[in-house]
Amino acid sequence: MRASDLLHPRPEGLYCPPSDFFIDPVRPVNRALITHGHSDHARSGHRSVLATQQTLDIMGLRYGEHFADTTQAARLGETIALNGVNVSFHPAGHVLGSAQISVEHQGTRIVASGDYKRQRDATCAPFEPIQCDVFITEATFGLPVFRHPPDAQEIARLLKSAAQFPERSHLVGAYALGKAQRVMRLLRDAGYDRPLYIHGALAKLSEYYQSQGIDLGTLEPATVEGGGQDFAGAIVVGPPSVFADRWARRFPDPISCFASGWMRIRQRAKQGGVELPLIISDHADWDELTATIKETGAEEIWVTHGREEALVRWCELEGIAARPLHLVGYEDEGD
Repeated sequence: MRASDLLHPRPEGLYCPPSDFFIDPVRPVNRALITHGHSDHARSGHRSVLATQQTLDIMGLRYGEHFADTTQAARLGETIALNGVNVSFHPAGHVLGSAQISVEHQGTRIVASGDYKRQRDATCAPFEPIQCDVFITEATFGLPVFRHPPDAQEIARLLKSAAQFPERSHLVGAYALGKAQRVMRLLRDAGYDRPLYIHGALAKLSEYYQSQGIDLGTLEPATVEGGGQDFAGAIVVGPPSVFADRWARRFPDPISCFASGWMRIRQRAKQGGVELPLIISDHADWDELTATIKETGAEEIWVTHGREEALVRWCELEGIAARPLHLVGYEDEGD
């Protein structure tokens, strides 16, 4: 069968006509297969949701227990038959519970990657390349300028600054799901054993990560009292949005940090008032995107949510058929 008959874009998201399901739909649908828990991919209101157990748990924490009428947990690598279409979930290496979704029918296999990265991450299972006929890749950082440095190198810069300015607090902006927990774990792996102070918005998800066996060390609430002098020398982690409000200004002479692949663009860091940009991304960079495409052995590449044109052009130069999907509703919440 033609690949476009097995999966194709609709306003709701990627649709599979033979089995009547959507992958990461942006509107409520009858049956949704979800790659991971970021809000631009995982929305509430669907009648039924199929995802990994960790993604289902995360959706429950973010949206409440009744985020869908019914749910089903998919085990990684297990094949599930849906009206004659075989689907399976495979690690994407993006955040805890994230998965690529393989859709196979009548000899054609399409793999929808969702979001993914290739750097090692102690907070989630590593990406596994899946052989397929069509690979649907993200292109969040789909330009050659984006080449992410080793994350340990960036954490070392943070720790060096903390040692140089012991009288100041370091406020690290990191997205609540995945990035914040990864930064915490990287600090622990680098030998930082002092308490980490976290904004309340990170508490539930960080507790869940701990419950899944991911050791984040001692976490304390970043509650400012008595002028905030107790936080001199502290590392405080919170969602990026809170560092623009009054909450952040109560800390002692804080150094503003932001962990994101976008920190490769110096002007973006400057515009955001970031003193210490940390290039730590939960998405693949240019080299990882192109290497992954080759590893899948796919004869056709569909590119979505990101810098689609450059990656499509690279595929064409490599003799690989490619096209942009122009899906809407997917942002960079995870980075």
